[in-house]
Order: sequence, then structure tokens, then C-alpha cells
Amino acid sequence: MLEIMENHQLKASEIKENYSLVDLLTHLGYVPVKRVRNEQLYLSMLRDSDTTPSFSVNDKQGTWYDFGEGKGGNIIDFGLLYWKGLSFPEVLEKIALTCDGSVSVLSAALNYKRQPLVEKAPNYEILDIKDLGSNPAILNYLESRGVGQVAEGRLKEIYYYVEDDDKKRNKFFAAGWQNEQGAWEIRNLYFKGCLGHKAISFIPNSEKRLSVFEGFFNYLSWLTENKFAPDSVLVLNSISLLQVGIVKAQEFQDISLYFDNDPSGRQATLDFQAAIPRAIDRSGIYKDYNDYNDLIVAERRSYQLER
Repeated sequence: MLEIMENHQLKASEIKENYSLVDLLTHLGYVPVKRVRNEQLYLSMLRDSDTTPSFSVNDKQGTWYDFGEGKGGNIIDFGLLYWKGLSFPEVLEKIALTCDGSVSVLSAALNYKRQPLVEKAPNYEILDIKDLGSNPAILNYLESRGVGQVAEGRLKEIYYYVEDDDKKRNKFFAAGWQNEQGAWEIRNLYFKGCLGHKAISFIPNSEKRLSVFEGFFNYLSWLTENKFAPDSVLVLNSISLLQVGIVKAQEFQDISLYFDNDPSGRQATLDFQAAIPRAIDRSGIYKDYNDYNDLIVAERRSYQLER
């Protein structure tokens, strides 16, 4: 497969040219949930909380993009994020050994200049934005998540198309939540993503109290039980925006954190409290569940069974 130089050094360029990211993911035990033309969609292996396929791989171009993280790149960029504790040469070796098990990389070409993570070139267009109410499929989805009543006036119906590599336009619709950059976090029964640049969402209210959430479904879940809470609200829309959120939260005295009960959520809580010690972890409210929305969905099902 790959010709090894006599000094056993494996150049990064050879890794990119000779190894397939799909093949690497297969060897790591990941299989695509869905295929759309040249793109294969996976549940993200970079995030523990992914429940819908939002990690896209274009094996023809040798690129990937994680819609939840707002990051993408080539096979080496993936390896550096997947094996965070390894050095650059160790990641090159890990990729080679994982893919074929026969390559021993003693050292790597250290003069490789790592390319920055790139955002996927837009291949979509928003066709229409409507108030909730005209699309039963969207309403039913929001009801299934237990937030149908509080979503009105806070979410929109987003109609858009995505253009594939053959220039074919595939039309979709989803519930949309807007961030500070004017982009839309979109969700439906089958997809989770962002149309535009990832950014936080901030809802001003109290000048002293702030409640912080990872995603908007957790905010809406909290809202179902706290309809008249005076708190200002900060939704990160991605754990990768934690530092942006910390800066925004500095001005508030009373800060409540409602992050997920998974490794990334717990680490985010620790990082947030390390930066702002007065922030209080509220995840105990849904301690038996991954997040606030899981609690609301479970309570909704229990109520329906009792009726």
C-alpha cells in the first residue's frame, strides 16, 4: 500500500494521499448511518452526546466535517482531535497502524505545516423561513421532544436545499433556532446541523441571573418547568464555544449551568467553574438522565402511560 522510506519516516502528505478516512473509521469500529451521494454520515465519534448523524465524510475529497463541533479537515486533522493526547508524529503512526497494522513509523516529517481546520464550503440555500404551525411534521417532532408548547415564538420552520456533488438540489425542512451570527441551528427527526457559522445564542433578561445550556432543546426543556423565570439565557449551541460563553457570562453574579451528564458535559462544567467559581452546577436536577431534555421526554412518556 504505502512505500516506506529507508529511514522509516512517513510524511504527512503520504498519509493523506494513501489512507482513506472511511477505512480508518471502519477499523476503529464506526459505520455510516446514512449515505448521500459522495458523503457518508456518521454519529459523531468526536462527541459523546450525538444522537443523529452529524459527522459527514466525503471520501472522494478526503475531507470530513462535524456539524456539531463546527470543525472539519483531512484525515490528519481528524486524528489530532480523536487522539487528543498524542503528539503529531504519534497520530501519523496511529493512523498507519490502525489502517493496515503493518507500518511502523519511528518518526515523522516534522516540517509538515498543519493546515487549519476548515469549514465546509456552503452548498445549501435557505428557501423560506416561517413561523411554527404550518408543518405538522415539525410540530410532531417538537411534541415528541416535549417542548411543543414553549417552542412557539422561539423556533422557526426552516425550508432549504442542499446541493450534492452532482449539482442536484435536495429539499429539506427542519425546526430552526437562530444564533448571534444569524445562522440557524436546525433539527428534525433525522438530522442535526447548522446552516451558517456556529455561534452562541443569548436572550437578555435579568442583569444578575444567567442560565447556561449546551443546546436549545435543553433550554426549552428547562423553560417548560420555569416559564416565568427572570434569568437571562445563554445557549452555547456547541461545547466548542465554551470559552465564548465564559466570556459572556462574566458580567453575571448568579450563574446556573445545565450541561449534559456525559464526559464532555462534565468537563465543560469543571472548565466553566474553574474560570468562574461562582457558577453552580444544576445537572443534579436530571441526574438519572443524560440531559434536561431526556428528563422531560421521560416525564412526558410516563404521563401518557398513566392516562
